[in-house]
Amino acid sequence: MIETINDFKVIITEIKNDIKNTRFRILENANNELINLYFRIGKIIDDNWKYGNNFVNELSIELKLTFPDMKGFSPRNLRRMRIFYNEYKDMQNWPTPLANLPWSHNYTLIEKVKDIDKRIWYAEKCLENGWTHTVLVHQIESNLYQRQKENPKLTNFKEKLSITQSELAKELMKDPYIFELSNLKENAVEKDIENAMIEKIKNVLVELGKGFSFVGNQYRISTNNEDYYLDLLFYHLDLRCYVVVELKNTKFKPEYVGQLNFYITAINKTLKKESDNETIGLLLCKEKDRISVEWSLEGINNPIGVSSYEIKKHISEDILEKLPSEEEINMHINIEEK
Repeated sequence: MIETINDFKVIITEIKNDIKNTRFRILENANNELINLYFRIGKIIDDNWKYGNNFVNELSIELKLTFPDMKGFSPRNLRRMRIFYNEYKDMQNWPTPLANLPWSHNYTLIEKVKDIDKRIWYAEKCLENGWTHTVLVHQIESNLYQRQKENPKLTNFKEKLSITQSELAKELMKDPYIFELSNLKENAVEKDIENAMIEKIKNVLVELGKGFSFVGNQYRISTNNEDYYLDLLFYHLDLRCYVVVELKNTKFKPEYVGQLNFYITAINKTLKKESDNETIGLLLCKEKDRISVEWSLEGINNPIGVSSYEIKKHISEDILEKLPSEEEINMHINIEEK
């Protein structure tokens, strides 16, 4: 017999979670089966390619008549299945991330990412972050792989964080960050950029990556006699730590690291709890000199990363429509924290 209302709620929650997880596995398996079906159809089309487009057109008609409730059998899509088959036919093991992606994502990766390792990397990021097809296209066109994987990252994370935290924190870093902000003048100062970022916070969260929860801008911290204001403060749900972001609309200067180091210490003294991991600082400048950054980070006690950023003034309305609203982001954050 159920003793309390709370016990009942726990039982109901367990059942609901089981149903949700099962539905997800069913959908995931269905997608796997569809991708493998397209691969097999692609092979048959390739084996009979000598008959050309007439064969594909006739096949399309037959499949549509036989399976009127199924989509995806247009001549164009059948030709894509052949390309898909030829792309992966020589691989001994089918890459799991690609098998778990929808067909639209898979074919976009074939079209836009020619290197197989990069393609698998984007597929993994899709699954980690739940990117829609439109967001995937946007990330490829903004060269996310090059900005996050290939460019050198100037941090002291390895020295100041645990191995696990260091590896996770490195995933935060891109060079440059690209923020899609509108209504900015060419000579915009930090305050203008910050205001634009707050106005378009969901775009900023997509660029920063999975796990960022927005805490506030111009966040005040106080000593006995002075008030200080942090540009942007976030909490990272995966790293379980605060992230202080400072914007500078100028070339990197060594004193910026000292200022950010002070802000991190202030957050540690005023906000950080025992259950939180080490607070991380992220300094974003218009440009930077590698040696100057390396020398500035030597002797700094707190974990800090330095990167450049670029501002783009236009973002596709199609992308904006597909991005989650600020309310949806906050709802997701609240669910993860429970």
